[in-house]
Amino acid sequence: MKLLKLIKRDERGVAVIEIAIVLPVLILFIYGIFQIGILYQANAGMQHALGEGARFATLCKPVTGGCNVATDAQITAKMNSTVFGTKPGTFSIPAPTTVNRVMTLTVNYTQPMNFLFFPGPTVSLSRQKVVYLPPAPPPPPAT
Repeated sequence: MKLLKLIKRDERGVAVIEIAIVLPVLILFIYGIFQIGILYQANAGMQHALGEGARFATLCKPVTGGCNVATDAQITAKMNSTVFGTKPGTFSIPAPTTVNRVMTLTVNYTQPMNFLFFPGPTVSLSRQKVVYLPPAPPPPPAT
């Protein structure tokens, strides 16, 4: 009976058991924070690509009698070249849509989440920006 009382009162090794229980949960939380950080970085890269695409779409390249605006393919290429932070997932840019000199730019990003011990949901981000295009160049003067 005395030995049982001694074992119950002995607290050596308790910290090791507590660490063994808490450490996997702590590692999971820290890794989850990094995964969320990757999503925030991808979001910033998407916003940057949208801003650069919108700026490029509104540039007026002077030609005789007006402006020459960029084509949809040029705008998409500019957005693809300026995006950052989208390596673990997939990044896509649908073709811009233009209605009455108003262009809508869209970017999409999809990333499956990974939380070390189990797979998480697939997160999809989509951002849009509306761009007002410069006026169309006037027709050339009649000769």
